[in-house]
Amino acid sequence: MAAKTLTINGQLISAEEDQTVLAAARDAGIEIPTLCHLEGLPDVGACRLCLVEIVGWPRLVPACVTKVAEGMEVYTDTERLRKYRRAILELIFAERNHVCSVCVSNGNCELQNLAMKLGMDHVRFEYRHPNLDVDVSHRLFGMDHNRCILCTRCVRVCWYVECAGTKNVAGRGVNSRIITDMNQPWAEAETCTNCGKCVQGCPTGALFYKGATVAEMERDRSKLEFIVTAREKKQWLV
Repeated sequence: MAAKTLTINGQLISAEEDQTVLAAARDAGIEIPTLCHLEGLPDVGACRLCLVEIVGWPRLVPACVTKVAEGMEVYTDTERLRKYRRAILELIFAERNHVCSVCVSNGNCELQNLAMKLGMDHVRFEYRHPNLDVDVSHRLFGMDHNRCILCTRCVRVCWYVECAGTKNVAGRGVNSRIITDMNQPWAEAETCTNCGKCVQGCPTGALFYKGATVAEMERDRSKLEFIVTAREKKQWLV
């Protein structure tokens, strides 16, 4: 496979031709913030936090779905990008009901960590305060739509890792929701295998283990990466 040479923040790097800018940057030790990306899952460019500037390109592009190209000159941490990312985070917080102090993932939340890392100490937009449900019908897990950021990690884990196809997205715009099967209560979803992979993939407190209290939710992403890697390398075939 041919290699591509490009620069990221002035650093000359080499990447495989089918790599994304995000993957190439991380291989080079350059961090780009993201919420919808999860190793082992196909990328969809949902959160837009990984936007980067490419010299000669007319607009900002998401690093997770943009392939590297020979001679590409990429910038990942400019003043313009920092303003965009902060605005995106503020809009995420304002769209639903993210109250960290009473969340099961307080202290173990990627949204919370990213907000602190990017210096977001207040939200300039008016909160929508939607009246959203919490589905605790499942005997093991719960789904709190108030915490959901529609990153679709749970959907992609369910479809591409567990291959159950239980989770999906219904609605449009601010009315979008994560659903189970044909918008049934989770406990009535016949396709659900009770594997818990969607809970492991969730970056916030939207999906949680029943019985977990404030700040108790911890996740081990390496389990999902291990499953995907083993499957790709055919380590489980006899």
